[in-house]
Amino acid sequence: MKTILNSLIFTLLLTHFTIAQDRVTGKSFATRSVVLAQNGMVATSHPLATQIGLDILKDGGNAIDAAIAANAALGLMEPTGCGIGGDLFAIVWDGKTKKIYGLNASGRSPKNLSIDYFEKKGMNKIPSHGPLPVSVPGAVDGWFELHGKFGSKPMREILAPAIDYAKKGFPLTELIAWYMSRSIPFYQSKGFPNIKDTYKSQNGGKLPKEGEIYKNNYLANTYKKIAEQGRDVFYKGEIAQTIGKFIKEQGGFLSARDFASHKSEWVEPVSINYRGYDVWELPPNGQGIAALQILKILEGYDFSNIKFGSPEHLHLFTEAKKLAFEDRAKYYADMDFVKVPVDKLLSEEYANKRRQLIGKRASKYSAGKISAGETIYMTVADNQGTMVSLIQSNYRGMGSGMAPPKLGFMLQDRGELFSLKRGQANSLEPGKRPFHTIIPAFVTKDEKPFLSFGVMGGDFQPMGHTQIIMNLIDFKMNLQEAGDAPRWDHTGGATPTGKTTLNTGMVRVESGIPYTTVRGLMDRGHKVGFARGIYGGYQAILWDDVSKVYHGASESRKDGQAAGF
Repeated sequence: MKTILNSLIFTLLLTHFTIAQDRVTGKSFATRSVVLAQNGMVATSHPLATQIGLDILKDGGNAIDAAIAANAALGLMEPTGCGIGGDLFAIVWDGKTKKIYGLNASGRSPKNLSIDYFEKKGMNKIPSHGPLPVSVPGAVDGWFELHGKFGSKPMREILAPAIDYAKKGFPLTELIAWYMSRSIPFYQSKGFPNIKDTYKSQNGGKLPKEGEIYKNNYLANTYKKIAEQGRDVFYKGEIAQTIGKFIKEQGGFLSARDFASHKSEWVEPVSINYRGYDVWELPPNGQGIAALQILKILEGYDFSNIKFGSPEHLHLFTEAKKLAFEDRAKYYADMDFVKVPVDKLLSEEYANKRRQLIGKRASKYSAGKISAGETIYMTVADNQGTMVSLIQSNYRGMGSGMAPPKLGFMLQDRGELFSLKRGQANSLEPGKRPFHTIIPAFVTKDEKPFLSFGVMGGDFQPMGHTQIIMNLIDFKMNLQEAGDAPRWDHTGGATPTGKTTLNTGMVRVESGIPYTTVRGLMDRGHKVGFARGIYGGYQAILWDDVSKVYHGASESRKDGQAAGF
């Protein structure tokens, strides 16, 4: 009887959209109004990082200066999601040239590591942690590439706020304290060196809790060296030497030579037009074009007659996602090593063919035939019209568990995403960039900047990007509502690591999705489940070209803040 009663209560709770609070305007699920400002806007996943970015803008810096300053702060304040041990991608709308630019600042695999090593060890998958999944961290070089092309303030001034907070300390937020309380003990249980010294010993021998002061003097010293000596101290100097020696001692292959040869790449962003709006993503080795593929398929349906959150909406979305992700698994990889048919994948003809495969019930698909993981996202806009969409990550959790001695950060585990199956687009090769999940996004309208945004969350990111675009354009939500609206994702299917499709997967929905939709999906043959903490972290800045006003929004599911002046 008790089980039946609990089930009835659960069903009733899911029958209606979750109401955040009693607001006199906007959607019932909106957490707050859109932030409005004329002179500049910063949206990050941490309020203190947002304030640092604003201070830089108010002091005469531009959007790029502010973005670097905020990203450096986030590497200190959210070590569970990002840091200079990871990679970076950015899309920049330059207010001076009125052009869009893309930066791929992801690192490559060790030159001395190949599939042969894993085959000899009898391994069919790259480990999630330890020295083997570590690739060259590209974030620092990304900062200097952005700064060299667009920056205005000296790097000493840009990194000064993060250095100061690292020395003096700052109070841990509820969310980061929660993540650290689970991550640090895990890495310690693995026996990884320097974890206690990096994260506990600098804080009186214990891990600070929510509201307690967290310091990282090691990271302050590392930032200070980078600020004073430039990117070469990281890639060709003592930091590279320290990391190379450490990884070798741990049985890994990443060397100082790999650091010395690293370089970022300026790339041409790619776009599709969705109902009059040009949506921009970066080409592979990232997964950004998956969002464009999904949108291209969904553009063929009239969502003016399909209700948000309805069974039809989620069914069509899920099937379009499945189709795009099969292509993602087969084709997406480092374009220095394989020819990715980007134009064909984004063509109208191809989208039409793939759309015809979608029926009334859940299905599984294969990739089309063509001839030929925790993260931070942030965005900044300044009074000159420059907007930057930036995403940065260590990949899974805090990263590999490899914390080099006395440097104050952990190295990424992005190499885990290579496939060890020979002959695939994303197969491991020496000096190759792995498939990447982190993607920044941008939207223009009539060749003018409209929206800089991103959504954290591993495989969820293309789904998150698509949901935001549809919420804004198809369902006429404002910028904050578009992020607050209930989300869903789909798991299962083929992956770039070599996993193949065995079934139709699972649709996982937030509690705000009504139970009528859950039942409607089940009726269409979908398996439906629930999860928490997997639906990303949204930040966005929209430019109103008529009123000349920035609109800012931040993720209500995390600690973020959008603020302007």
